[in-house]
Amino acid sequence: MEAIRVRTRDWFADQVPVSLATLALGAAALGTVLLGTLALLLARGLIPHERILRTLTSEAQSGVLYASLAGGLLALVAGAVGYRRMPTRPAREAAVSGAALGAQAVVVAAFLLWFRSGETVDVFIRQFFRFEVLGEFARQFVTGAKNTVILAMAGEAIGIGIGLAVALLALSRRMAVRAPARTYINFFRGTPLLWQLSFFYFGIVLGLGLDVTAYQAAIVILGINAGAYTAEVFRAGILSIERGQMKAARSLGMSYFQAMRYAILPQAFRRVIPPLTNEFITLIKDTSLVVLLGLTFGEREILSVARDAYQETFNATPWLAGAAAYLVVTLPMIRIVTMLERRLRSGLAVIVG
Repeated sequence: MEAIRVRTRDWFADQVPVSLATLALGAAALGTVLLGTLALLLARGLIPHERILRTLTSEAQSGVLYASLAGGLLALVAGAVGYRRMPTRPAREAAVSGAALGAQAVVVAAFLLWFRSGETVDVFIRQFFRFEVLGEFARQFVTGAKNTVILAMAGEAIGIGIGLAVALLALSRRMAVRAPARTYINFFRGTPLLWQLSFFYFGIVLGLGLDVTAYQAAIVILGINAGAYTAEVFRAGILSIERGQMKAARSLGMSYFQAMRYAILPQAFRRVIPPLTNEFITLIKDTSLVVLLGLTFGEREILSVARDAYQETFNATPWLAGAAAYLVVTLPMIRIVTMLERRLRSGLAVIVG
């Protein structure tokens, strides 16, 4: 905390009035158009959708947009003109940041001015922002989000187990051992997941009369597909370990598998955590493809709920609700990936130092 305060104090010491004013003006312009518009919408209400239309076309909204447009243009010009005149690098960075924020404010304000002046703005809002139709589907979206997470977590768990085993086989020096592993990886990475779901469920599960539900089949197929990708992640992680580590472990009398277990894999796991987490985020989104299998009412994931809600209401608002549900699930995972990568980089830096 003390280090942060010191850096902040040093940053302010390197600024000049013009750079601070440019940064503040750009931030204020962007904040005005985003937070001002949001505040007006929340204050006047989102239900029924006519309130959204009246808010966006109101004089108060006009004032917000024109004020942010003017402030953004001033910040953009001030940053562009004064950039080279700044005496220090932090001052130049502040001027550039102010200009960038101002440019973003100009783009957003100009878009909203264009959008609300359109002849079909009322049709668009009625089609995509009728939040009142979501009331009866709220609990279904919660269930869909839960099922999405279950599908992704179960599929990723299966994928990690398969991927680690296949990665070790793919690293074998023996062609007879390596070839099946490479075939599996190339096949499941080279064919679409949609095809895999269709073929293995409709062609194999139903074709052979197996006592497997669509939900269970989806988990297995997602896991098999994830296994091909995690196998490449594990293989890259293992190959990133210095070859001297294996030689050192073998020189101590360890077998190949003992060296892998006690020396190589613990280090490789540390390096593959971020890409594995990224793979998990991708798998969360890929669960939307199981809509093809026709899940039961209680097994539906997010996209299935949004599709059924759209078919009942003939309104596109559920699609926006589905996108929001995916973001609620994936954004925390993206944040976790960022934190893991930062911690792992700092840990490696300490080791190297």
